[in-house]
Amino acid sequence: MNCVRHSFGVAACAALAIAAAALFVPAPPTPALAQTAQVAASDNNRTAADGAAASGNLASVDPAVTGATPPKKSLTSKAIDKVKQVAKSASDIFNRVPCLPPKSGARSMGSLPHVANKLAAGKPILIIAFGSSSTEGYGSSAPEFTYPNRLAAQLRRQYPTADITVLNHGKGGEDAAEMMKRLQASVIDMKPDLVIWQVGTNAVLRSIDPTETANMVEDGIGRIQAAGADLVLVDPQYSPAVNAKAENAGKMVQLLNKVAALKHVGVFPRFEVMREWHEGQSMPFDTFVIADGLHMNDWGYACFAQLLGDDIIKSVGQVKLGVNAPPTVQASRQPM
Repeated sequence: MNCVRHSFGVAACAALAIAAAALFVPAPPTPALAQTAQVAASDNNRTAADGAAASGNLASVDPAVTGATPPKKSLTSKAIDKVKQVAKSASDIFNRVPCLPPKSGARSMGSLPHVANKLAAGKPILIIAFGSSSTEGYGSSAPEFTYPNRLAAQLRRQYPTADITVLNHGKGGEDAAEMMKRLQASVIDMKPDLVIWQVGTNAVLRSIDPTETANMVEDGIGRIQAAGADLVLVDPQYSPAVNAKAENAGKMVQLLNKVAALKHVGVFPRFEVMREWHEGQSMPFDTFVIADGLHMNDWGYACFAQLLGDDIIKSVGQVKLGVNAPPTVQASRQPM
């Protein structure tokens, strides 16, 4: 319209123009719809690493918009939610490369009666991860991606009502002699139900006599058993830095298995498992080892923890079913 030809005042003309324009402008979304769109957009932008902390549903809509009062969650509900979040985080890392068991199949690491009986009685469980840098978690991108924390998450998913604590008592750079100096304070005095002892790698790298290490490990096992704890040994990793001293590594793996059989404890065969990743599953070393050629990355620690946890769960299940594996049955396979 042309306001000059009519007797409208300037203010009236402006008002009509604004009203006309408003007919062609879409109405803004309601607060509830805007909040829903915001949540959906937020969900699309979350990364896999953030998945453990995000709910990703419309329960996050502002109660002031809906007029509803959100119910308070019980401690049990919060614990279940936490387990679900951790489960999602644990699965995210395997989206690119799945964690598969060795093609030869898993073998029992023997029974873990102390842990099984405590779980059956509903008593708290204390597990101590004892070792050097690969227990401490060197090479992982965050503390939650170390193998002890991954293992703790898996066991809590399996036994959601159990009170399970996993303490990381790894100290980078240590060999068996240095571990023995702190065995009493870091392990025995804590009165653990299960000790997972990762040992042998630094002795290989330093060309320490494998027999010397095996003798110290045998002594340490005896002390841990006398304290009433179950025990699992973890042998060296299969990685370029260790393989550069293949003769020492092979002897170390053999002697640790021999000591384990003698003392009737289980072994998680990390050396053979990692060799299976590289040779059996054709995975390049950089899939599971960082650039130093020695330490595992997040995927390596996660798969290691997953397979170790599977063995522990299987062994506990055998005891709970009354099927105690013979003491001579070990998880390790003979080195090739």
